[in-house]
Amino acid sequence: MRAGSAIKAWLAICGLSIAIFAGRARATEEHLSIGGLSVVVWSEPGPAGRRPILIFSHGAHGCATQSRFLMEAFAHDGYMVFAPNHRDATCVEDATRAVAPPEPSIRQPELWNADSYRSRADDIRNLIAALRADPKWRGRIDWRRLGLVGHSLGGYTALELAGAWPEQKMPGIRAVLGLSPYVQPFVIQHTMGGVSAPVMFEGGTEDVGITPTVSRAGGGYDFAPPPKYFVEFADVGHMGWTDVGMQNSSQIVAYSLAFLDHYIKGSRPSPILTHKSDGVAELWFQSELGKEPPAGR
Repeated sequence: MRAGSAIKAWLAICGLSIAIFAGRARATEEHLSIGGLSVVVWSEPGPAGRRPILIFSHGAHGCATQSRFLMEAFAHDGYMVFAPNHRDATCVEDATRAVAPPEPSIRQPELWNADSYRSRADDIRNLIAALRADPKWRGRIDWRRLGLVGHSLGGYTALELAGAWPEQKMPGIRAVLGLSPYVQPFVIQHTMGGVSAPVMFEGGTEDVGITPTVSRAGGGYDFAPPPKYFVEFADVGHMGWTDVGMQNSSQIVAYSLAFLDHYIKGSRPSPILTHKSDGVAELWFQSELGKEPPAGR
């Protein structure tokens, strides 16, 4: 890495770290019922007008508030953030939502198809429809700048809506941020190529259950069409994107926002999109910014 680029990348992370601290103090968190769904909304006061929107899908048996540090950082950066509690959520008042119909095990990805965990994709569709129809939100959301963010099974949900299951593809998605996303069904069925939005896959060196399925030869990253990015954070396990883990949180926020801002807001690309910072074990990309293939390939 060139010294100048490294310094720019480090300054970008330092600046975002300050933004995270400030965002935690000011982001508003609302617990609402929208379209029959229990939804948590993060936003910050600011000038009137439409803002870009992010929809977050939580992990299996997680919940909408599992990753507050990220949602608050997104809100501080100017996004409206909506996170529905899916029916498998376990930290909501209505405990009956935790009881879900039988679904195939993650250990049997060959049994999955476009109907697997379909209720999660339906939740996001229903949430979007309700927001579009409600005058309360109509003037606050810029639907031309919509991004999906998902952790684990939520990453699977975000990817399927972006086209990894062609039957579930939803139009208008500008970018997908997959936080240790479950991708095996798409790899086995050879459908990852249907994704039609830029994707950043994030993984961790301690995330031994999921990250290798994304990063290995013939894994999720290889089959995804460009523009695509893979960032592997050092010492981060599967829960590192939640408030329970929060390893390398400043780097996770920095790379996530650099990707989202470039592809959703149309901002100039941050230097860190193409350069590894301290705390990043691997960074690959294939996009209009260039190409950095996995080592040895």
